[in-house]
Amino acid sequence: MAVSSRGGMSRWLFSSYGWSSARSVAALFTVDEMCQVRHFAARKGTREKIRKKKVKVEVKKVEFIPHNLRNKNKLKAPTTMKRVVDFWKKESHDDVWIAKYHRWRVYSFQEAVSCHRETHHPTVYNISDAPLNIVIELDMKAEKKNKFLDNLNRIVAVPYAFDQGEERAILALCKTPELQKIALEAGANLAGDLELIKDIQSGEVSLQDFQFVVAHLNILPELSSLRGLMKRKFPTTKTGNLGADLATMVSKFRYGIQYTSSKDEHEEDFGRIEVAVGKLDMEASQLEANFAAIIQDVLSVAPKREAPFVTRCLAVCPPSVETLKLDIEPYVGLKSQEKSEEVGDEDEGADEVHRVAASS
Repeated sequence: MAVSSRGGMSRWLFSSYGWSSARSVAALFTVDEMCQVRHFAARKGTREKIRKKKVKVEVKKVEFIPHNLRNKNKLKAPTTMKRVVDFWKKESHDDVWIAKYHRWRVYSFQEAVSCHRETHHPTVYNISDAPLNIVIELDMKAEKKNKFLDNLNRIVAVPYAFDQGEERAILALCKTPELQKIALEAGANLAGDLELIKDIQSGEVSLQDFQFVVAHLNILPELSSLRGLMKRKFPTTKTGNLGADLATMVSKFRYGIQYTSSKDEHEEDFGRIEVAVGKLDMEASQLEANFAAIIQDVLSVAPKREAPFVTRCLAVCPPSVETLKLDIEPYVGLKSQEKSEEVGDEDEGADEVHRVAASS
């Protein structure tokens, strides 16, 4: 049966199914079947947009860049020089000067501490126990040309310990009960002998619970079985956690000051250390003694070349942004004098050997 219009469709439904059934049957038909629908042409540009969406996006293959060329563009980018070179500028003899055209003013350590105490007075910042940080700038050139030193990661014993806001767990390994008692009294969290080594191997004692491991020389042969587990924590005389004076080693790693250096990615010969030497409420002489101990430890790993290893030291005390340049000659000159004396002793010894050889 052909139905030509909407009216004809309705009459056919009522005549065939009745009023109640006709409504149910009508719901099965779509709008296009019940009503007349006109399909007009799409708006201008619509078909073109649809056609473009169907076009596949080509994925560009990323070309492999060798590891030695990946930072090439980064190194070409303009950067500011980290090392301050102001020896060509004039010295200021006034209380007020234009910093752009004059050298940095040099302060003694005592003067720098006094200046920072003024800014942290209760009437200003009101932080009398703020940490006093020292920024040490290094020349990281090695003895050989175009070679540079690795970053430093050391811990130094200081004469005046202070709260650094961290708890360090120390594991001490030694054979005799007397040495274990000495280690515990010095501040070790756990001390033991061969039984403790077996517990570490079995997993009952985890090395991850301890930041540092110190050991006595008498247990070194048995300690070699833990080399794979300890990795960088393995005690050596070079790192200072292997020796005969167990109390000194424990005290150093528990209360000493840890510092690390960081090299600039653009200036490989420029290194920087920022370390706290104490709190402002400590005596200035105590802060200076800690500072001197750190400088001497840094100079102990200096390369054997004529250029100075420590180029500049700055005193900073957050939250203040004031930076004061320190006079390092009294501390660096002391180390240079010791080196010259050692060289002199070696020369005298060599001369004596030559004399003996000549006389014979």
